[in-house]
Amino acid sequence: MTSRQQGRRAVVTGLGVVAPNGVGADAFWKATRQGVSVLDRISREGCAGLPLRVAGQVQDFDPQAVIDSRYLVQTDRFTHYAMAAADLAVADAGFQPDREQPFTVGVVTAAGSGGGEFGQRELQQLWGQGPRFVGPYQSIAWFYAASTGQISIRGGYKGPCGVVASDEAGGLDALAHAARTIERGTDAVVAGAAEAPLAPYSMVCQLGYPEVSLAEQPDRAYLPFTAQACGFAPAEGGAMLLLEDEQAARRRGAAVRAHLAGHGATFTGASRWDESRAGLAAAIRIALDEARIAPEEIDVVFADALGVPAADRAEALALADALGPAAERVPVTAPKTGTGRAYCGAPLLDVAAAVLAMEDGVLPPTPNVTEVCHDLVLVTGRARPAELRTALVLSRGLMGSNSALVLRRGEQP
Repeated sequence: MTSRQQGRRAVVTGLGVVAPNGVGADAFWKATRQGVSVLDRISREGCAGLPLRVAGQVQDFDPQAVIDSRYLVQTDRFTHYAMAAADLAVADAGFQPDREQPFTVGVVTAAGSGGGEFGQRELQQLWGQGPRFVGPYQSIAWFYAASTGQISIRGGYKGPCGVVASDEAGGLDALAHAARTIERGTDAVVAGAAEAPLAPYSMVCQLGYPEVSLAEQPDRAYLPFTAQACGFAPAEGGAMLLLEDEQAARRRGAAVRAHLAGHGATFTGASRWDESRAGLAAAIRIALDEARIAPEEIDVVFADALGVPAADRAEALALADALGPAAERVPVTAPKTGTGRAYCGAPLLDVAAAVLAMEDGVLPPTPNVTEVCHDLVLVTGRARPAELRTALVLSRGLMGSNSALVLRRGEQP
């Protein structure tokens, strides 16, 4: 058997979103295409006195309404988001796993911040009341692998499971890992990422990142590709996708929403944003080669959009390097400027937006951004109608990972 079985290809059949601008793909897409910005002053308990003021917070999410209490007590907020998004993705796909064949469905997630809120609560009980008041789940709830484990346990998914740890770019890498798992013989994989980095402990850790924006006004906190760029506003939330083997999906009559056509990944080192130009360009070329498409076939780019001048310049130049003359006309967008950058969850939200944009034929705008100081065709203001067949999603991590994913529009059955 070869590493890729003949004729097997991963497709997206389900989307599940838990985002600052909406829970569920419909609510998320409505706000995204309208260019709604939900960045706001952080209201989470214990965070008021910290210099990090603005972020994207998930609203109107009640974990008790969607997750059994026995799982809630074992898990952190980031896993609550991931479990809820996974349920939404499976339901969206109309997928009914065969309980007689549990080894045909796997789970892959990515995580950067882990369960900081749960960990902080347990440490406070340790120092305030003593070790007898620390629960047994402290050892697992904070762990970056918790979401994969809990999703697989709840769903009874016993196929190949994994966790990707490559900072923010790990969100795209998790999808690529899931796609290759399907190519090797697994029928379906629940894949994605969700984060919850807005507990005081997690926020203090983020203050060590010079790329984090400390702006106090929500509409000025995250302005990539502009002269006013001062870093990124963090966020919580993310998305999970159901990926299936295309033939298996079509046999059951599922709608193929998108094809995972190509992926590329490189590494250029922490905060070396000038060097990320070459690394990101290389990742784009690898993704295009794997997808077997030419640069001029890209219809839209969902940018990494870090909001750091050197990083923004490097991304614009990387697009020019990798796409050549096509970079002068391809529209670029960064909807995350309206929701914040949810670390590993950020590129997953971009992937969800890209799938929905291709389905609707709409280019979503980049909220809050008006005057662009880089040579990009950035979509600002209002959404634009467009014929979208192929999307390129980019992501870079603060520790130096670069990732690019090519998506092709799916065909309805």
